[in-house]
Amino acid sequence: MRTLALFPLNLVVFPGEKLNLHIFEPRYRQLVHDCLKEGITFGIPPYRHEAVSTLGTEMQLIGIEKTYDSGEMDIRTRAVGVVRIEEFYRQLPDKLYAGGLVEDLDDDNTQDALLRTRIMTYMEQLYDVLGLRKLLQELPAEYRVYDIAHHLGLSTEQEYQLLEAETEARRQEIVLDHLERILPVLLETERLKERVRLNGHFKNLTPPNF
Repeated sequence: MRTLALFPLNLVVFPGEKLNLHIFEPRYRQLVHDCLKEGITFGIPPYRHEAVSTLGTEMQLIGIEKTYDSGEMDIRTRAVGVVRIEEFYRQLPDKLYAGGLVEDLDDDNTQDALLRTRIMTYMEQLYDVLGLRKLLQELPAEYRVYDIAHHLGLSTEQEYQLLEAETEARRQEIVLDHLERILPVLLETERLKERVRLNGHFKNLTPPNF
């Protein structure tokens, strides 16, 4: 285990994700300066149910986009992995920011080919309904669930469930279950909208032949 600076936020960050942040609190401005001077990383554990979550995502500072006269900053970061927080400290020694004793978590990235095919089929339907089909073209050839998770309408709790999953196959199961539940609702909503649009219009209908 090792000590890691922590920056709790009301969101879930996935490994590989790039995250832009506006830093304004003095404690986190200090954290950014320490990242620059000492090359340290920091964790973002989701703040849920009025508490810091047990799992968090380790982040690497990529660069400072802008520094304001007030000392506030716009920074670019990249998520590198998931950690489990064994002990949480509201303040690290001689620092303004929080920290914790953390353990690195291993991840099995092996995909289930059948689940991947089913997920893609559902995603094509979902993005067609939402008018976002072009997003599929932007996915990397070997995309992971983490690459699409923020674009599936998942709740924060569901996203945290993905973070808890120790294998890619388990994450695929979670996403597939979600898509199978929401797609019928969305498709029915689209059919309802179409009926509303047609109501009152002249209809060109073919009568039954009997």
